[in-house]
Amino acid sequence: MDYSLRNHFSFIGSSVSDLPTPALVISRPVVERNIAQLHEDVDAMGIAFRPHVKTLKSVEVTRMMLGGGKHRKIVGSTVADIEGLLPLVQEGILDEALYGLPLVPSQIPRLAALRDSLRIVLMIDHEQQITHLEAFSGTAGKHSKTHGPWDVMIKIDVGTRRAGIPPSSPRLAELVRLAEASAAVNVLGFYAHAGHSYGGRSQDAAEAALGTEAEGVLQAASLLPADRDVLVSIGSTPTAHVVRSLRVAAPRNVTLELHAGNFPAHDLQQVSTGLVQPAQQSLRLCVEVCSVYPERNEALINAGTIAISKETSSWAGYGNVVGKPGWYVQRTSQEHGILAFQPSRTEGSGERKNVSSVDEVFKVGDKVLLHIAHACITASNHHVYYVVDENDVVRETWVPWKGW
Repeated sequence: MDYSLRNHFSFIGSSVSDLPTPALVISRPVVERNIAQLHEDVDAMGIAFRPHVKTLKSVEVTRMMLGGGKHRKIVGSTVADIEGLLPLVQEGILDEALYGLPLVPSQIPRLAALRDSLRIVLMIDHEQQITHLEAFSGTAGKHSKTHGPWDVMIKIDVGTRRAGIPPSSPRLAELVRLAEASAAVNVLGFYAHAGHSYGGRSQDAAEAALGTEAEGVLQAASLLPADRDVLVSIGSTPTAHVVRSLRVAAPRNVTLELHAGNFPAHDLQQVSTGLVQPAQQSLRLCVEVCSVYPERNEALINAGTIAISKETSSWAGYGNVVGKPGWYVQRTSQEHGILAFQPSRTEGSGERKNVSSVDEVFKVGDKVLLHIAHACITASNHHVYYVVDENDVVRETWVPWKGW
């Protein structure tokens, strides 16, 4: 069993420098500021908010994203995401969960069981998913009879090319027609996620992606009767950051909702968009120097692909060493990470750095902190989050749910 999972309580009150490595460190003050900012933006726009729980998969941070019950809906990409949040249902602050992956038949029984606890909304983008729901409704017994038709959101592809139907596709109108005709489903509305906005590098790019999201779901909403209440859900962390720029004339029957997931944590991908400052990254990875190699000006750390991931950003490599400009994780294998120096533009600075000698910067046993490329992927690799205060002292530990 993971060492931190067995011993994490014993490190409460410890400094980050005393943690077992590799360790995932979360700054609670930064998380709180990140969440508060997005809540302020949503309130200013007067729109609904549905946090995505994909990043820091824990009850504690989800409670914060929900504002203690001010917002009462989530989206999760796995059934385990929804199951992990049942304590918040029992607390009375969570009412609804959207299963955010186009439906696969094997998950229907588990999702049906969850309907006894909270409202479950499904994502569809193909007529065969309706067929499977109809088949389940005909054979499932008490769950289908007790809860009635499944509420569904139809996924719209606004350019990410990952899931969903383009709003211009004739297949969209046909799917809406079939869903409306089926006794097994009830169409709530349409959902779009501009995942490709992570590749943007400016506010203008994020605003353009946000406009595309809104245009896509509103075009889809026009396929339903004008007197029908329709929910349209848009968002990604980059487009959520510019939500105050949104200027859309939604019909009276349309309710607009924002969703986002990465925003409590942030990472180098988000900093790369130009919308997030380095200090807004709440997640760091504490690692230890195993060895130093002056002949190639590199150092070895005890965190490789499994602890960090192979995700990248606009900066070279897989992570930046905090407080040591120019030093970064150049390459990884399973449990090995190689720190190298790149005398080029570095995180949070427009200056170019002179060559730095590894044996002057690192010693065997040094604890160093990394900013990483993609918080969602890195966090999924760790069994415990060490939550620190503004002085980097561990005040609590969060144990995330894992798997599917």
